[in-house]
Amino acid sequence: MDYRKIILASALAVCCAGTAVTSYAQDGSYAKRYNLIVSKLGYDGVGVETVLKQWEGEDSLDVDMLVAWFNYYFTKAQSEEVVVKPQKKYLGADPVLSLKDSTGTDIYYFQEVFYDDDLFSSAMKYLDKAVSVEPLRIDLRFTKVAALMSYEKASPDMALSYLLALVDKNAEEDCVWVYPGYDITEDFFVQAMQEYCYAFYRLGTPSAYNAFRTLSERMLLEEPKNPVFLTNLGTYDFIVAKDYAGALKYYRKALKIDPEDYTALKNCVLLARQQKNRKMEKKYLSAFVGIAPDEEKAAAEARLKFLQ
Repeated sequence: MDYRKIILASALAVCCAGTAVTSYAQDGSYAKRYNLIVSKLGYDGVGVETVLKQWEGEDSLDVDMLVAWFNYYFTKAQSEEVVVKPQKKYLGADPVLSLKDSTGTDIYYFQEVFYDDDLFSSAMKYLDKAVSVEPLRIDLRFTKVAALMSYEKASPDMALSYLLALVDKNAEEDCVWVYPGYDITEDFFVQAMQEYCYAFYRLGTPSAYNAFRTLSERMLLEEPKNPVFLTNLGTYDFIVAKDYAGALKYYRKALKIDPEDYTALKNCVLLARQQKNRKMEKKYLSAFVGIAPDEEKAAAEARLKFLQ
């Protein structure tokens, strides 16, 4: 099963301004009317609010209705603008357009979503209520993380705090999570947390890098022999802190557990090359050649031949 697709499904839904409503209240009349309007006019289209008020009056704890209210306010809270940045990446995204100014300098244009604070707060209240009704619905929690990350952008402090609390809950209660439409296994939660580590890292801001490190450290308390989180800490030291000795220490720990860890091996090669340590580079390059994907294998073999 491709867990990344499952884990990121809620994030994608949030980026598209909502999550699906699939079940029916009573005879399904409200949900059917709601889905019909949304299909034609969007989550905040004319008539949606009226249907939701009627639906809420019928059953104030219907999770689909609560999610529908979240969709409504979350969509209304959004506005899009094109922003100009000097870098090729912004918050992990590629530009929608790049041009040169009069001096020949590249200028990059990015599409950015901004939020009305009050409307966003209303959306979160309905989503929190949905979680309180069905606390083991992990998709609802993923939706909240994705919404917070979209709202906070460069400084995902609330998203990190929510994830850390979720890790605590999972550890203390040994939760059996539910994701409608999928059969999830025991490693699902751990893989989900790694996807969020990656999401923080991909943002590429100081605050996001710190979130990447903090969540990885927290997961190591639960999974002390998981090479993925050891490698994460190595990558933080290597890329962010420039602590090359510390990075190598984490990578070596990861490789003791999994000698074929792609990231650890490749970054050990890069560390050795940066430090001009040909002996260490040969050692890790020899191992990397054995697991390198086709598009990297030839270059790795050529470099190893040169070193030898």
